Amino acid sequence: MVIGGDAAGMAAASQVRRLRPDLDIVALERGHYTSYSACGIPYLVGGDVASFDDLVARTPDQFRRDHRIDVRMGHEAMAIDLDARSVEVRDLEHDRTFRLGFDQLMIGTGAKPIRPDLPGINSERVRGVQTLDDGCHLLAQARQLGCKDVVVVGAGYIGLEMAEAFHRWGARVVLIEGHERPMSRTLDGDMGDRLVGHIEKLGIDARFGERVEGFEPGQVITRSGPVRADMVVLGLGVAPESTLAEQAGLELGSRDSIRVNRRQATSVAGVWSAGDCAETYHLVSQRRIHVALGTVANKTARVAGVNMAGRYATFPGIVGTAVTKVCSTEVARTGLATAEAERAGFEPVSAVVEATTRAGYFPGAEPMTVKAIAERGTGRLLGMQIVGGAGSAKRIDTAATAITAGMSAADVIELDLSYAPPFSPVWDPVQVAARAVAKLV
Repeated sequence: MVIGGDAAGMAAASQVRRLRPDLDIVALERGHYTSYSACGIPYLVGGDVASFDDLVARTPDQFRRDHRIDVRMGHEAMAIDLDARSVEVRDLEHDRTFRLGFDQLMIGTGAKPIRPDLPGINSERVRGVQTLDDGCHLLAQARQLGCKDVVVVGAGYIGLEMAEAFHRWGARVVLIEGHERPMSRTLDGDMGDRLVGHIEKLGIDARFGERVEGFEPGQVITRSGPVRADMVVLGLGVAPESTLAEQAGLELGSRDSIRVNRRQATSVAGVWSAGDCAETYHLVSQRRIHVALGTVANKTARVAGVNMAGRYATFPGIVGTAVTKVCSTEVARTGLATAEAERAGFEPVSAVVEATTRAGYFPGAEPMTVKAIAERGTGRLLGMQIVGGAGSAKRIDTAATAITAGMSAADVIELDLSYAPPFSPVWDPVQVAARAVAKLV
């Protein structure tokens, strides 16, 4: 049995089916969609993606027909009885409850948007965006209201992407963030400062260091006064949806995510978990962490599926690579930020360089800023961050590969990377940053 019909749940179910054609597989999903890209919702709102259907990788019917997986839509798991090896299920359409037994259980309940306890936050016009159902409701409401004033609360990944989406929609967008800079949990302050200027150039009214105190019809109440809002989008991050697991008695880990080992096994035999509801392992800090990313969900779910099928697989861990953009400005990071490195017991040194995406004389060269973080003494590369124009962000993958391999900044300098003026300066900016930080170790 699989609880949750998105990336982790259905990736695990599909993997089980590939390896074990003899097993009966039941998947429970309380929403209306399976295997969809929640990451694509901001681009649907902004007009880059034409239809909700474009975000669905496989429909319930495709899973039933092509994979013989009994997908039950509109069915919510209400409770797990680990002693009886059964799940209490609510059929939402027919308003009935029944029990289903299992031999192996996969929990892929995902994450939920953080909603602080503020007056008016439960208003229909204050919305989080986590599931495709959320996206459907948000877009339908925006069209119905003809939104002209949108307030986005939170300047993390989702907040920035939704601010861009409604800016492109044509709305007046106010971005409110309690911290002094955007992406404060993932970027160092000096890199966040560079992003602020790009946001303001777009015409987005960005208010950093501002606190929201509540929501009223047509406005958001802040410490500095009310802000007009036809709609409010919450971009405050997500928390693991682990309530069902906790109530069943499963052990929780980082940020109350479901504790799993390298095989994605929970604290109870025969029960597995992966995706946004489960914890994972950071290869650099060597700590268990919670991170909500589609890449991690799919990879960990594949491991869970292999083990559920009676085979053997482990997930080695992550280095925290992520990327986003705000209109033409790209942002990327991998490894540890400076504060994260310090908390993990490292003594980090860092260097910031200014570069271009192509040879400086070549048409279309965009400016980019790269920050490299290394361990004092050993020179081991610990992290890298990039803010720049088109063609900047995907360079983070070079750094992610180097960090995964445990390479030093000096090692990165010697990598045989490609060069031609339309693609890069003769020294790739990642190597320029590595050379700068190598001088400091």
